[in-house]
Amino acid sequence: MDVLIVDDEKIIRDAVSQLVEDEGHYAETASSGDTALKSLKEAAFDLVLLDVNLDVENGLDLLVKFQAQNPNIPVVVFTAAATTKTAVEAMRRGALDFLEKPFTPEQFRIVLSRVQKHRRLAGRVVELQTQVENQTPESVFESGSRAVREVLDVLFRAASTSASILILGESGTGKSVAAREVHQRSRRADKPFITVHCPGLSRELLESELFGHTKGAFTGAVRDHWGKVKAADGGTLFLDEIGELPLELQPKLLRLLQDREYERIGETRTRTADVRIIAATNRDLKKAVEAGTFREDLFYRLNVITVEMPPLRDRLDDLLPFAENFVGFFGRQFGRPVQLSADARQHVLAHEWPGNLRELRNAIERAVILAKGTEVTAADFPAPGAAPGASSDGNGPAVGAPVSLDKLEEAHIRALMRKLSNLAEVARVLDIDQATLYRKRKKMGLA
Repeated sequence: MDVLIVDDEKIIRDAVSQLVEDEGHYAETASSGDTALKSLKEAAFDLVLLDVNLDVENGLDLLVKFQAQNPNIPVVVFTAAATTKTAVEAMRRGALDFLEKPFTPEQFRIVLSRVQKHRRLAGRVVELQTQVENQTPESVFESGSRAVREVLDVLFRAASTSASILILGESGTGKSVAAREVHQRSRRADKPFITVHCPGLSRELLESELFGHTKGAFTGAVRDHWGKVKAADGGTLFLDEIGELPLELQPKLLRLLQDREYERIGETRTRTADVRIIAATNRDLKKAVEAGTFREDLFYRLNVITVEMPPLRDRLDDLLPFAENFVGFFGRQFGRPVQLSADARQHVLAHEWPGNLRELRNAIERAVILAKGTEVTAADFPAPGAAPGASSDGNGPAVGAPVSLDKLEEAHIRALMRKLSNLAEVARVLDIDQATLYRKRKKMGLA
């Protein structure tokens, strides 16, 4: 934790600072209320240790100002003139705990332990509130696919360790859901699970998002910012689409993985973070290493435990259970107790679901909303192909649809591979040689 010690006596400030640092935390001091308020405005602290008698100032009055400026910050009050009345008044004004001076190191450790427990509970409440606000169907971790069961077995056996995990797979295959389940099955389950989406941000913004920055570190940095690494301390940091991480940031992530060290932008002080890294990507990182866009040492550091989530088209035994789970969830959410009809089941099984679980979820949500009776029918699903211009058999874009030639070719090759018995026959129908077919399949991610 980052701890602010507010006391007008230097000998007390120094002694308490030593106690804080001996317990592995960072200590900063303030000798007056004004100095403390300025520190709280410029930086984020996890705890304030506040003396009741600050020369001419009343610490309990300052406590109210601290709470007004930082409503969620825990404050522990200590004083040499301890009375029941003072303790009650401190709690009434918002103090988390009360400590009588002089106190022993053991008494101090007990108070710190209470504060950390409070922080964990507060973090858990925030996480649960986020889950409620972003309600999602209950995850299903049972599978009729042997390949999926093997993937989950590896993930869940690794969960109890602190080993880095790399989850590969197409978009929408459930990589983030699997990462969260690993966290829930780990020893860090009561600590934060923090997600960072690597695409979509500039290098500077992503670096600040990850590691944080100090006030004035760059244009627009009007206040200190603690990044996601700090937020995940003690828990799990999930790096979604790690393949998009800018090359300039990769050495910093490697350092965090190897040494648990990092610096905020604009700061020279080295900080430590106890975080477990889980990364996911739909890119081929080996090819990225060969192309020079992904560091080889970072790849091998991430590649301790690696699994690949199979696409939904390879999980035919799981299609209907997933669909029924989504139907039940959205039925409850919208107050519409519906079931899948026979033709809806057939529709689900016939479609290839290139968008995987994400596409299936969205299609089921739409179907439940549009269902007219107690059953979801095939007519309630999006138009065949689940996209504008889809083919009539629901397996890809139709001729004349507003899509690229590459998309049309890929849909045609996939359809032939489903219908024909071998690749030689597919190549013959396409009027190309098998080497060309292999290159096309490789480009599509099928080889």
